[in-house]
Amino acid sequence: MLHAVPKPVATGGRTQPVTGLILTGGGARAAYQVGVLAAIAQLRRDAGVQGNPFPVISGTSAGAINASALACHADDFDGAVDGLLHLWQGLHVDHIYRADAFEAVKSGARWLSMLSLGWALARWTRSRPRSLLDNDPLRSLLSRYLNMERIDAMLSDGHLRALALTGSSYTSGQHVTFFQTHHHVVPWLREQRMAVQARLTLSHLMASSAIPFIFPAELLDLEGMTEWFGDGSMRQSAPISPAVHLGSERVLVIGAGRMKEPEGRRTGATDVHPSMAQIAGHALSNIFLDALAVDVERLRRINRTLALLPPEARASTALRPIDLLVIAPSRRLDDLASEHQSSLPQSVRAMLRAFGVSGQGKAMSGSALVSYLLFEPSFIGELIHLGMSDTLAKRAEVQRFFGWPARAPQMDPALLRRSRSAGFAAGC
Repeated sequence: MLHAVPKPVATGGRTQPVTGLILTGGGARAAYQVGVLAAIAQLRRDAGVQGNPFPVISGTSAGAINASALACHADDFDGAVDGLLHLWQGLHVDHIYRADAFEAVKSGARWLSMLSLGWALARWTRSRPRSLLDNDPLRSLLSRYLNMERIDAMLSDGHLRALALTGSSYTSGQHVTFFQTHHHVVPWLREQRMAVQARLTLSHLMASSAIPFIFPAELLDLEGMTEWFGDGSMRQSAPISPAVHLGSERVLVIGAGRMKEPEGRRTGATDVHPSMAQIAGHALSNIFLDALAVDVERLRRINRTLALLPPEARASTALRPIDLLVIAPSRRLDDLASEHQSSLPQSVRAMLRAFGVSGQGKAMSGSALVSYLLFEPSFIGELIHLGMSDTLAKRAEVQRFFGWPARAPQMDPALLRRSRSAGFAAGC
């Protein structure tokens, strides 16, 4: 994953290493990233620092949406974060997927009939659903509030070095990183993963955020041929790799789940077989969380190994240590989602009950699945607040990572009281 990295760049009279930002997937959980970014923006203002702190940005799934918003506003980091706060705090599920009673029942009924009576019946009835939910509202939302054409200007003006978005091809099985940059970058090729330089569009966002089974796949051009793409978190064995390939010397990773679960949470099995919702939530957690935890541990192990080498040995290898900072939720987001499940529209709750979501609070079954779909202000607001709190708890680490002066932050209380406006004030 690691390779030779470019020389540091001069900023404001000082030499600064190139900083990369990794924004991972996780559906509604990605609101946590916005809270982290809001706290970083405040710490940056307290330090009196100007300019975009993340010249290299890599996003996957819902993280790709946040990454693109930062990229097309790279000339105004505070404005980009403020826009994301307004956007996320105003979200409801019907901004992301069709949640009215007819659509929810229709989608759920198709899947249940297909699962109970088999593909033959689905074929006979000419009802072959592409996904559990219809995410056309998300496409409409993003088309209004993200101007992907602006990314090229940010690259030209030097506010941004590179943006990378990832997707997974159902057609070829390849995991693909699509990246846009004006720097010379040799596209990389590894086992079952590759990189392609492209002009990034709304279609890349829709593909990267197409959660498997839940949202439909998207057609994208790949080296002159069209392929069906789904969520970039699938088969993503090295989430940090794109930022390093694109020139990052230090990397901030914002996760969407606990990097390590606390001890003592194991309980014995009951006689009740796991529901489809429990199994689906477990599978999604594997897709969205596990690869990142493994890659973080791999990078830390490589850094420790390089630190043991004598200077002459380190000089003879192309590998370089990558400074790493990870900020991830301090709470289980499954548990947090179980506290807010009742805020979902009744039609969505009915559909989820058909898949085995039941109970409430800590006794709730299927809360992991719910956490990816709970685009409602009560849950989103808690995630944003948690992201802010977790980042401020790591204030000293964040300041050391960026080389900012260690001042006590003056957190703007207005950040916690944002209105529920669902759009950027002036677009992106």
